[in-house]
Amino acid sequence: MPIVREKKDGNFTVMNNYHLRDQNLSLKAKGLLSMILSLPNDWEFSIAGLKAICKEGKDSISSALVELEIKGYLVRDRVRRKNGCLGGVVYTFYERSRRPQR
Repeated sequence: MPIVREKKDGNFTVMNNYHLRDQNLSLKAKGLLSMILSLPNDWEFSIAGLKAICKEGKDSISSALVELEIKGYLVRDRVRRKNGCLGGVVYTFYERSRRPQR
């Protein structure tokens, strides 16, 4: 099977193939994680932000994030404000699942 590859002289992403080879992860979740890993480190993560740069809607993005969380590629932490009220959510993404594979 021929694969035509481009010369990488800029605008490319280096990432581990681990999530791409994970047979327990849907193609949607693999694609979303790949998209997220391609974003700059200072990108302000939000579902609305992903919706703005993807074709998929909020529900599709949310379901892929749930799958990534269940499979160990995403950890969400709720932030508490100084007054004790719940604030935003901090999302931490991993190239390799944090859960042991069965």
